[in-house]
Amino acid sequence: MPTECSAERFDFGSVEGRAVEAAFDAGTVTSDAGALLLGATDRAIGMISRFAACFHDERRADLIEHEVATLVGQRVFGIALGYEDLNDHDDLRHDPMMAVLAGKLTTKREECAPVAGKSTLNRLELSQLAPTRYHKISHNPVAIKHLLVDLFIEAHERAPRQIILDLDATDDPLHGEQEGRFFHGYYDCYCYLPLYVFCGRHLLLAKLRRADLDATAGAVEEVARLVARIRARWPMTRILLRADADFARDELMAWCEANDVDFLFGLARNERLIAEIAPELDRTAAASARTGRPQRRFKSFTWTTRRTWSRPRRVVAKVEWTKGEANPRFVVTSLTRKQAKAKYLYEKVYCARGEMENRIKECQLDLYADRTSAATMRANQLRLWFHSMAYVLLCALRRIGLHDTDLATATCGTIRLKLLKIGALVRVSVRRVKIAMASSCPAAQIWGIAAVRLARAALARASPA
Repeated sequence: MPTECSAERFDFGSVEGRAVEAAFDAGTVTSDAGALLLGATDRAIGMISRFAACFHDERRADLIEHEVATLVGQRVFGIALGYEDLNDHDDLRHDPMMAVLAGKLTTKREECAPVAGKSTLNRLELSQLAPTRYHKISHNPVAIKHLLVDLFIEAHERAPRQIILDLDATDDPLHGEQEGRFFHGYYDCYCYLPLYVFCGRHLLLAKLRRADLDATAGAVEEVARLVARIRARWPMTRILLRADADFARDELMAWCEANDVDFLFGLARNERLIAEIAPELDRTAAASARTGRPQRRFKSFTWTTRRTWSRPRRVVAKVEWTKGEANPRFVVTSLTRKQAKAKYLYEKVYCARGEMENRIKECQLDLYADRTSAATMRANQLRLWFHSMAYVLLCALRRIGLHDTDLATATCGTIRLKLLKIGALVRVSVRRVKIAMASSCPAAQIWGIAAVRLARAALARASPA
């Protein structure tokens, strides 16, 4: 009969005559030893200190235990490690790894832990745009948005010849009475409608919006800000905006044309567009019936709407017949036939837009960017920025430390699972902090490669040539 377990010891039977017992009595142990890579990544790109500089602290320095930089770093590192809830930090504040990442092993007061608990972090997330009597910490939204762009620019050794900025809106489901909640018919739920802008894997914008707005709401203003900041550093770089049909609005296209920015947007089909490609559809259907296989061809033509567009524009149609029916698709672009042929434009340039959806999934599924449960939109926007910074940090880890390895294209969730969630015994002495990680860690070799590369990058940043 199995031995009854107590609060201190758990019985799991026996193996080859030896009893298997478990207990939480190993002492100073962490399950997040791999997070040392996060600290090394931050030293390589200098993100946390600059993010903390976007906050203004009017608390009395002699009365506080946790500085803003500690709070900001703790929140970002926690999200990257998979702790999306502030409640988690009531336990994490005693975790030796969080103390190491914070660079703070001791405290001013005996009753405090090296890092903050949920209440202190909650006051940070509820910070106002200006300090008040009850909210001494404030934040600067403009500075935070600029930081995302600056980190993107600094990730390149030289100015690229051309960049593609992907725009997309997605749903952020809400389950409470948050400020700004509205029911969205397409997503069939109460939600926010955040706007994201990516360039490849780089995140440049995460803007929280109400769901009763058009998908392009605020897009012109945000794109203008992004383009201006990028061109200030890269004046010769060509910029292409890419998005689905929700963004094919005259206001955005006209702005691009007036500011020498190319665009490639999906275009919703209608009867007039279908009529424009009717002969091609007939020929494609006949070819499909003859061969028994799907057929597609492409057509480029100049087109305009009856009322909403201010000028004619180039439209490319994918004329496809598959599974016994027509499947036409359309895009509108500022690129000329000389710059991009119709087939290449659609298949190689526009269809690559789908990769952005994977980046949004990383943010929302791996890094919980849809955890917007605060009462106000301001607080939820700040939460979204914390999650965005965690994404940027993990992307930098992947870019600097994991290139040419098996994890070079791994998702944030996979990086966390394989490289960050490593058990270790932590020994703190007068001279050093020794973190003895699990000897059987499957990713030990890749972890070591990343650690060396990040150390070199941090050294290069500390002493620029």
